Amino acid sequence: MPKIEVNEELFFSLVGKRWAAREEFERALSCAKAELDGDADGAAPPEERTLKIELNDTNRPDLWGTAGCARQLRVHSGGGAPFYPFFSSPGDMKEARRQVVVEESVRGVRPFLAGFVAKGRAVSDASLRDMIQTQEKLAWNYGRKRRTISMGIYRTAAVKWPILYRGVDPDSASFVPLQWDGPLTLREILKLHPKGKEYGFILEGAALHPLLVDSAGNVLSYPPIINSADLGGVQVGDTELFIELTGTDIAAVAHSASIVACDLADQGYEIESVEVCYAYDTPFGRNWTSPFYFQSPVFCSLARIERFLGEKIGAKEAVACLERMGCRAEKTTDAELGGSSAVEGVRLYPPEYRNDFLHAADVMEDVMMGRGLSSFAPERPRDFTIGRLAPLTLFSRRAKEILVGLGYQEMIYNYLGSRRDLVERMRGDGGKIIRIENPMTENYEYVRDSILSDLCASEAVSSNAAYPHRIFEIGKVVYLDAAKNYGCATRQYCGMLQAAADANFNAIAAQIQTLFYYLSRDYTVGEADDPRFIPGRAAEIRRGGRAIGVFGEIHPEVLENWGIAKPCTAAEFDVGVLISG
Repeated sequence: MPKIEVNEELFFSLVGKRWAAREEFERALSCAKAELDGDADGAAPPEERTLKIELNDTNRPDLWGTAGCARQLRVHSGGGAPFYPFFSSPGDMKEARRQVVVEESVRGVRPFLAGFVAKGRAVSDASLRDMIQTQEKLAWNYGRKRRTISMGIYRTAAVKWPILYRGVDPDSASFVPLQWDGPLTLREILKLHPKGKEYGFILEGAALHPLLVDSAGNVLSYPPIINSADLGGVQVGDTELFIELTGTDIAAVAHSASIVACDLADQGYEIESVEVCYAYDTPFGRNWTSPFYFQSPVFCSLARIERFLGEKIGAKEAVACLERMGCRAEKTTDAELGGSSAVEGVRLYPPEYRNDFLHAADVMEDVMMGRGLSSFAPERPRDFTIGRLAPLTLFSRRAKEILVGLGYQEMIYNYLGSRRDLVERMRGDGGKIIRIENPMTENYEYVRDSILSDLCASEAVSSNAAYPHRIFEIGKVVYLDAAKNYGCATRQYCGMLQAAADANFNAIAAQIQTLFYYLSRDYTVGEADDPRFIPGRAAEIRRGGRAIGVFGEIHPEVLENWGIAKPCTAAEFDVGVLISG
């Protein structure tokens, strides 16, 4: 869960009040699903004390800064929702005297940008620290380690407008990055600079890299890697800043810009809009002004609220609860919104800094939080249940006992792996394997669709053990399946492998026959065409007219890919389909 450190003096000044007791303050934090993670150092001067707050909601990035968290407490305590006049919307585009031009060359690498200017007061040490913290939290958590969102803050005094956002050859452009003494090319930054080493994976394989420059050719930053040491080196005392966010998701980029703009406005900065002019079409149009309000209203029926919360809540009370969460809401009916019924409910308009209302259930949750969790009377559980093992677990345990009796040793593996192990070494095509969008490392980039690769990996490092080797695992596999609701199927599989000088088709066929005999399950065999096995020495396991598995002799190329020295036989089948007799 996100944790933030806030300057105590700044935080309570933004809230507009202090709580006399710690317990009262902790109860107040509950409206933001937050709790104190550490007290301020009482020995430190008031302006230097910090509070550590842990946030238990990952879909509210607007709370990940001092101003955002303080705003939620202020509004919930009766302070009223703030008004931000600087937002544009599809029907009301504000005029902007400054522009950022997004060129066609950046479209294929990091296509979206939003930004604004904050001015009117000097940057203090506390506010600068909070800006940096907000920048890091948004980019790391919401922005998936800068992959989908990154943020830059610049001194505008020397900036020549308009600013240009373009794609360039990484060997053709150079500048002095932050925390460096001399100029480096973009490619050198990726190899030498700490931030380049940390985030260079985002631009891996890209022919053109994004660069932000002003009209005089001065570099502002190399998104999403590092700012320049000149225009990007913000200091305490600066009175005018340009804040930009770039990324691959336009809604997330615009939303993040809105969060930062609202936070700075709450701290007393004047927000000046910036027009973003694209050379290509975007979901918001070619020319739009940032900060930009794009969120859609959401309807929730009173009947749904009552069903979820267990109490009857009228429209007036529901609207009041939502307003305590900073939202604008009104009583309406489904028919007034174009529906087919006259169901009474509330329509919520998300505040500019929130984009987490995806469903009516989100409206219901804010009604609950606005009213306060302590206002609901506790109830005893109505149902009494006894936990027990699932039939699939019991059947799997039975299969494990039989395999151990056949001389097999049980193994337990991770469900994630690399494409090299799961596909390439197994002579597969990867047609049904699932890739994780934001993996921590390529070694855990794919979800396994078979157990055999794991068994081969174990055998590859077991050549010093006496033969024969017999190992198995019963565990989950996942593969693409368009017929399923989520586009994939999760199944319980059994995988078994034997390595020995005399390992052959007849031996594995006999073991499968023994296993199914003691499981009291019938099966038939058919011809198999599986690239992992030797052609003509493999068979399908069929049940109920369809294939549920395969067994046979592992293909020599697979053995060579893994560095396995002995012949191997293997089998794999779906355990779940065997539960019914």
